[in-house]
Amino acid sequence: MASTDTQDMPLTTINSTSSLPLTSKNEDKEENYSIILLAIYSVVLVTGIISLSLMMHILKSSSTSITSIAVLNLIFAHFIFLITVPFRIYYYATEHWHLGLGMCKMISGMIHIHMYMSFIFYVIILITRLMAFYRKDEQLASFQRIHALLFSAVVWIVVLVMVPCIIHFSYGKHNEKNNSTLTDKVCFKFGSSIEDKAKVVNYIISTLIIVVATVLTVLQANVLWVLYRKHRQGCTSQQDFGAQLKSLCFALIMVVCFIPYHMFRFYYVEHPKLENINEVFLSLTTFNCLDMLTFLGRRSCYMSVFGKIFCL
Repeated sequence: MASTDTQDMPLTTINSTSSLPLTSKNEDKEENYSIILLAIYSVVLVTGIISLSLMMHILKSSSTSITSIAVLNLIFAHFIFLITVPFRIYYYATEHWHLGLGMCKMISGMIHIHMYMSFIFYVIILITRLMAFYRKDEQLASFQRIHALLFSAVVWIVVLVMVPCIIHFSYGKHNEKNNSTLTDKVCFKFGSSIEDKAKVVNYIISTLIIVVATVLTVLQANVLWVLYRKHRQGCTSQQDFGAQLKSLCFALIMVVCFIPYHMFRFYYVEHPKLENINEVFLSLTTFNCLDMLTFLGRRSCYMSVFGKIFCL
């Protein structure tokens, strides 16, 4: 009888203690991701504020061309996102969320708004400069500054009205149905809310962003190659070359910041349990807030479609 008791006891102790290393490993993994995310968002917040401040100073003397209007919209997108970054820093520093599910959904949705709005304005800037290079000014001339301003206003009204409605009525519904004391303390965990229809939308958007970013980058690189072959050693002194070089920087920012996340998105939508890794990839997209640093140094001036000199 004594032998059977001693045999039963290790089984229970093994079962009870075997789960402890697993939970501790999971907690360590969560903590490591929190440290990484805390470092990323801290760097983005500080450097993003610096780059936006410098860019606002540069734009004081710039004309209101289509490109400058797109850049101003890009600055505004960075600005409203950077306002939400301190909340993310607070969460990853304390590892507790005390502001409610509604606030969590809004902060979580804002990073996606920032990414997609930045992508839209990157595309506008690159297409505008590519068309100007290929002497399509007559096609852009009909698209006047007032049209650019109206287009920007419509885009922001649609985004700032429709997206909050979508976030409120659809985003995170699984979390609301399973609301508990745990969900009151945890934020940015909406992977379980991805439905079949949402998966298709994610596939389409990710594919579109990857293809468009790649094509625009190749076209912009071809423009620089043409200018280099034309001017050779003197290409760096050409104003058009400097402007197109900065456009290539925008294209490369799209490639570096957006494509890795959307490539991983294909795998993540089928494996929503990888929320922590997805958050790391998503946080890397916010480094595009540093895009304004590309305007530092020698300013490039070129003729706008309205016959005015535009400097950036």
